Amino acid sequence: MLTAVVLIDTDPARIPEIAAEVAEVAGVSEVYSVTGEVDLIALVRVREHEQLADVIADRISKVEGVLRTQTYIAFRAYSQHDLETAFDLGLGD
Repeated sequence: MLTAVVLIDTDPARIPEIAAEVAEVAGVSEVYSVTGEVDLIALVRVREHEQLADVIADRISKVEGVLRTQTYIAFRAYSQHDLETAFDLGLGD
């Protein structure tokens, strides 16, 4: 499974509508509205590298009001279990 983090600049007047439309794109697992230099961050998860172009360039980038995308492809995932263990205080022992 490939994961990409997509930073999305949008028309500020349509952020909620754009977020909802991006969330409906097959391959998009999550969409967040965020503070900072971009308006939305989408997590894209696909099985094959070629599918990234289909999801990001052919679908997300063509949503009305999307002005620009910037994509980061993840090299390694650190599981939720690993993160929970790192912060475990040992309170259940």
